[in-house]
Amino acid sequence: MGSNELQEKDAAGALGYDLSNGSSSNLDAARRLAKRLYHLDRFKRSDVAKHLGKNNEFSKLVAEEYLKFFDFTGMTLDYSLRSFFKAFSLIGETQERERVLVHFSSRYYQCNPNTISSQDGVHCLTCAMMLLNTDLHGHNIGKKMTCQEFIANLQGMNDGKDFPKGLLKALYNSIKNEKLEWAVDEEEKKKSHLEGTDEKDNGNQTKAVSRIGNSNNPFLDIPHDPNAAVYKTGFLARKIHADMDGKKTPRGKRGWKTFYAVLKGTVLYLQKDEYKPEKALSEEDLKNAVSVHHALASKATDYEKKPNVLKLKTADWRVLLFQAQSQEEMQTWINKINCVAAVFSAPPFPAAIGSQKKFSRPLLPATTTKLSQDEQLKSHEAKLKQISTELAEHRSYPPDKKLKGKEVDDYKLKDHYLEFEKSRYEIYVGLLKEGVKELLSGGENDAPGLKKSHSSPSLNQESPVSAKASQPPM
Repeated sequence: MGSNELQEKDAAGALGYDLSNGSSSNLDAARRLAKRLYHLDRFKRSDVAKHLGKNNEFSKLVAEEYLKFFDFTGMTLDYSLRSFFKAFSLIGETQERERVLVHFSSRYYQCNPNTISSQDGVHCLTCAMMLLNTDLHGHNIGKKMTCQEFIANLQGMNDGKDFPKGLLKALYNSIKNEKLEWAVDEEEKKKSHLEGTDEKDNGNQTKAVSRIGNSNNPFLDIPHDPNAAVYKTGFLARKIHADMDGKKTPRGKRGWKTFYAVLKGTVLYLQKDEYKPEKALSEEDLKNAVSVHHALASKATDYEKKPNVLKLKTADWRVLLFQAQSQEEMQTWINKINCVAAVFSAPPFPAAIGSQKKFSRPLLPATTTKLSQDEQLKSHEAKLKQISTELAEHRSYPPDKKLKGKEVDDYKLKDHYLEFEKSRYEIYVGLLKEGVKELLSGGENDAPGLKKSHSSPSLNQESPVSAKASQPPM
């Protein structure tokens, strides 16, 4: 029997129960599967991560039970991570791999509650080590990250405070002296790469278009909080323009669909039915959910087929178009989304943009910031200053005309990223300076300078529901 069939057999019984009840059958099934994964009982090392990293309750149970086989008590974070990686291959879809790191961080903190002040702190350092590993040992050109830069990038990331410099220096030297590697199956060795796998390594996994509702941040799940405040509700029509990393959405998947939208906490839920607080979210609702952490909403000035359309660009660079019922309603949605993003988005993880052969964006955590509003404003202002300086420096050294097309494209991509980030932080800073507490604590349809709008279950006569799926360039 193949490993996938075995997994399905173990999971089938558990998934038939209400997972929210914490059924003992679910837990028993999770323990059995975790034990077999750890001992590689008819599983390969390359099977482990995908079973630990799925975005469902059973997989989380399996991961928790699997991590119990590791005792990190008294071990340093870097040594623990290396020990963890000796057991399996950290391959699969990006979201799956990085959920595994979340589970690792949780287990390390559980074993060492007094070493680092919080689980978030452990996770931040784990992410930082992974990124440093890429910077120091990847296919780099130019200057590599120094220890001083590594420390500077992590300032204020320890629940608003700094990590001990001695700890950061030790982690930096550990990664510098010995790169992070994970175990691989013999047949996979030829295909494995230092920082994950490419399309060949993952078969069809990485070729698949990222599904709406998957974790927007590769390190963390969408922060679904049933007790979060509701800031805005109303009917919106949605059109998917670009998938993760700005890749053009296939033409057959771009059609307009109408939803009842609920901006709750840092998540925009898109439901088929009107919002009822007591009603549980369906799988479809969660699949359609969009995290607005580090997102930016704006009027879609380059889309002219329909009125009252706003554009939402997410942290992972998906682009969604939403049509509101009026100009006023559109502006209210824009204000609310940007205010939530400005107030609650946590500082980005450190990344060494300039050292990579191919430009890649920094990772943006989906966790809620622990900074006060004043500290959040200062953080955004510092980031705006940094981005503005980097953009100016970037444009001071345009690519040589003799460079190849890919290098020119990479320059343009970084330029586009920096320009977008500059605009995003300018809006965040502006909103925090104006004071957004009043906006977020006001009525669902209230916004500065706008009258209260009245929602209606129907859109205007140009309802996107019947619109064609064609999309002009944006």
